[in-house]
Amino acid sequence: MTRGLAAALSVIAVAGCASVEPRSDRDGLSRVLASIVQLRAELEGVDRRAGSGVGIKSDPQPARCWVITTRHLLEPTRPLRLVVRVPGHDGSLTAEVVKVSAELDLAILLVQGIAPPAVTLKDVTALGQDVWVAGFPWGRRLTVVRGVVSQLTGDGDEARLEGPVGMVDASVSYGVSGGGVFEVSTALLIGIVEGYRTARVALPHAPESVLHVPVPGETTVISSAGVRRFLSSAGLGR
Repeated sequence: MTRGLAAALSVIAVAGCASVEPRSDRDGLSRVLASIVQLRAELEGVDRRAGSGVGIKSDPQPARCWVITTRHLLEPTRPLRLVVRVPGHDGSLTAEVVKVSAELDLAILLVQGIAPPAVTLKDVTALGQDVWVAGFPWGRRLTVVRGVVSQLTGDGDEARLEGPVGMVDASVSYGVSGGGVFEVSTALLIGIVEGYRTARVALPHAPESVLHVPVPGETTVISSAGVRRFLSSAGLGR
C-alpha cells in the first residue's frame, strides 16, 4: 500500500468515527423528546397556566400514561381542566390528577388515549455533566436547550463531585416547569425543572414597583432521587 493511499484511508476512518457521535446524540434526543408533553391548566374564564411534563410510565393496553409535572401548575387554584398535547400526535387530550406531593413541588397526572415511551431515571450524576432541558416555554413550541449540571444537592460532603442534581446552567422561562433534565451521554432523566431564580429589580420611574427578573443560568431542579421517592409513595415505583 502506498503512503498516500494509507493516509487517505486514515482520513476516511477518522471522518467515519467522527460521524458516529452526532448520530448517537440525535438518537438519544429523539428518545428524550418522545416523552415530553405540553400541559395547559384551564381556570375559570379565559385564564390559563402553561407547563410541561414527562411521561414516567406507559401502558399500551389500554393506551394510557402517567406524567410527572410540578405541583405549582395546579396551585393556588385547582384548574377546572388539564389539557395535554404530545409531540407527533394530533389533537389534545385531558388529564386527571392522581397524586400531589406534600413534600416536593411534584404532581402525577393520568392521561388516557396515548402511550408514549416512558423515561428511565438516573439518581446520581456528575458536576459539569452535559444535559438537555426539554419543555414548552410560554406554552408554545417544544424547545431543547443544552447546559451542564452546575450544582448538586443532598446531604453529605458539600465538595463532592457526584450526586443528585440541584441546579443546571441552561436558561429556561415560564412554561418549562415540569420539563425534563436529561444527561446527554445516556439520555436518562436526572431531574424535573422546578423553576428559575429571579432577582428583584426596582424601576427607576416607579421605585415602589419591583420586577422579578430571571437570573441567567440558575435553573432549579428536583432530582430524580426525589422523583423516585414520590413515585414509590404513589405506587408507581417500578
